[in-house]
Amino acid sequence: MRLLAALGCLLLVPPAALAQDQLRVGAAAVNLEADDSMVIAGSIGPRYARGQEGQLRVTAVVVEKPRGNAVALVSCDVLFVQKDFVEPALAQIEKQTGIPPRCVLVSATHTHHAPSVTRVHGYDRDKVFTRRLQQGIVQAVVQAHQRLAPARFYFHLGEERTVGQNSRLLLRDGRIYWIGPRDDAVRPTGPFDPQLPVLVFKSRQGKLLALVFNHSTHTIGTRGGNVRSPSFYGLAAQELEEELGGVVCFLEGASGSTHNLSVRTAEAVKRIKAAVRQAYRQARPVDVDRVDALRRRFTFRVRTFDEKTEDQKVVSYCRKRAPKRAEYIVKVFRRMRRELAPQQGQRRHTWLQVLRVGPVALAGVPAEYFTSLGIRIKVQSPFEHTYVAELANDWIGYLPDREGHALGGYQTWMGLHSYAEVGTGERVAEEVVQLLQELKARQQKPK
Repeated sequence: MRLLAALGCLLLVPPAALAQDQLRVGAAAVNLEADDSMVIAGSIGPRYARGQEGQLRVTAVVVEKPRGNAVALVSCDVLFVQKDFVEPALAQIEKQTGIPPRCVLVSATHTHHAPSVTRVHGYDRDKVFTRRLQQGIVQAVVQAHQRLAPARFYFHLGEERTVGQNSRLLLRDGRIYWIGPRDDAVRPTGPFDPQLPVLVFKSRQGKLLALVFNHSTHTIGTRGGNVRSPSFYGLAAQELEEELGGVVCFLEGASGSTHNLSVRTAEAVKRIKAAVRQAYRQARPVDVDRVDALRRRFTFRVRTFDEKTEDQKVVSYCRKRAPKRAEYIVKVFRRMRRELAPQQGQRRHTWLQVLRVGPVALAGVPAEYFTSLGIRIKVQSPFEHTYVAELANDWIGYLPDREGHALGGYQTWMGLHSYAEVGTGERVAEEVVQLLQELKARQQKPK
């Protein structure tokens, strides 16, 4: 009789609830130690910070369907991540957890206030901090995997329209704004994406295990002046953890052409937190029929360029808009182009990746991706909900669309920050949409 009663109760449970109960989730955050001797990334030349606000972290959320796949979402409070240290970390993660590299997305939050882990502009990576980051990626995923527990998935698509904006403003002289005065701005030259999706994972008892949110604005600004900082997204995530419990993970959206130009960091933190909290309150249960991922190697070329033309772009803008810093900036760009000159036309390889948690898909692109291209992926995706995580698994510089290249501006000037041939941004969008279509078409039974 007890067995029959138990079976009767089981049959009364809705199918969606049964599917949710099969989901397991684990989350962890690992702090990254840094000090004042480490060069800070995000400027044209090397700079150093004194002290720190908040934590610089690696945050990981592992989502698993028993007898199926597990995916890991990893967020790092650094400017970029690069495949030369990400790939060894993925190999260690697979060895210790069994999660294959195609199922692990490692992204950067793009804070401009953390030690450098790459060589760009006038400075190199800090090798000690880079090694700590690599170790932190492994530790965060392993710890999250060890904490896997039954969970339910909730989702809501929120928005935040005030923190960021399209920052490639057309100026009256025909140039595209980068730094300096902008009181003669005519109009933005592209879109801003206000979408703020929030993925929530709760225990069966309703306790928050993990929250993942995504938004598309350059992560620049501190509360406390010249200090190390995860900036407004990272600070918001850490304060939300204190308020809500669980682990909060931020994934940077397609923000190559969008910045916060007018809101102070403290206010930006408040606004991001308010938008996330509102979406959290509105999140509703969603059935997770499948957890899966695909990853594919992508080939592109270093673009060719004319030295005199490229030099004039930098000289004419900086001498007019940033005269006090112009000669140093010009010198840095000349040095970068000298290095890239013999590499023109070279083939390079990177990774594109797509993941799904039920009806929600994430696309990982290894660049500072223009917002217009991110929106294109969203519109053309076969999934009801698709969001872009830029600076994922590698970094190949800015990827503007063709119109952006035609308009010009800092994001298109030849340098270590922008060197892929024109049209690479569109090719990435096409390949990612193809991957999303393949992911959608995969059979329910995992391979």
